[in-house]
Amino acid sequence: MLRLAFMLNRHLPRMAGLAMVPLIRGLFLLARALGPERASAVGGALFRLVGPWLPSHRTALANLRAAFPGRDEAALRGIALAAWENLGRTGAEYAHLDRLFDYDPADPATQRMEVEGIDHFYALRDDGRPGLVFASHLANWELPAICAQKFGLETTAVFRPPNNPAAARLVQEVRRATMGGLAASGPGAAFAMQGVVERGGHLGQLIDQHFTRGVVVEFFGRPCLVNPLLAKLARHYECPVHGARVVRRHGVRFRLELTPPLDLPRDASGAIDVQGAMQAMTRVLEDWVREEPGQWLWMHRRWRPAMLPKPKAPRDAPAREPGETAPAAQANVTSQPPAPALS
Repeated sequence: MLRLAFMLNRHLPRMAGLAMVPLIRGLFLLARALGPERASAVGGALFRLVGPWLPSHRTALANLRAAFPGRDEAALRGIALAAWENLGRTGAEYAHLDRLFDYDPADPATQRMEVEGIDHFYALRDDGRPGLVFASHLANWELPAICAQKFGLETTAVFRPPNNPAAARLVQEVRRATMGGLAASGPGAAFAMQGVVERGGHLGQLIDQHFTRGVVVEFFGRPCLVNPLLAKLARHYECPVHGARVVRRHGVRFRLELTPPLDLPRDASGAIDVQGAMQAMTRVLEDWVREEPGQWLWMHRRWRPAMLPKPKAPRDAPAREPGETAPAAQANVTSQPPAPALS
């Protein structure tokens, strides 16, 4: 019996994931049958109804209270509901990613998409150099990678697979049918991404999630950890870094924006400063979120104070007696030093 219980405990998550495959595929087919507009509306309405009952709703409200301390509770709850609706719409729109990006420069008025900064796309495509693009979980965050493929920009998108195996498999199928190269985050991913840049390709990454081994930046006035990979690549290869965001205008109509290359801070040697570069990118993201707070993914734990690096005492600091506290100036948490360049 103990052996049977051990085997069930070991394989139950996989069995549950397999059982979800027909359900998720059924929902996908239903969304496909509804069409883009109706599927997006149904998904948004469903998540707006169910979202506030989920545990992650408390996380969203806590994040909003910390980010916007001057706003009243009703306004914050309204933003949270809008964020749930956007998430539901984005999930339903996976069934229609091959239809959503229908931008035609010759006739932009009739399309679901409008694009600002299209000249930057062409410059990235034609300059013969590698390039980096950072983005955020705003509106439908899958669209920049689709845009890159539509305009012939050889781009590898870095993504984090969903935890559910059935959802991960389906999302990967959809992405491979609509996007260029894909690189799943995880062990060994950094080497694959470095290879993309070495070959003169372009790399896109969402940089607004917690990264345990990251560098410290400020986001809405609070320290958090961010993946420094793009800054390290920019430092090592001296390639341009652009920001891409999507704004949901209404329903399934979007505006995609690509910024000019950022002027990133440099250290005393003239090389790009990794921590400073990630702070510059994060500052752009914060401006975007402030403009459209109801379109960002507030439900994830972006700020994790317990995981911030602890301050290091100076090497020449005098030994203290047991029970003696450190001076206040040394007790403050400080940012990590700039990460070294890629070797």
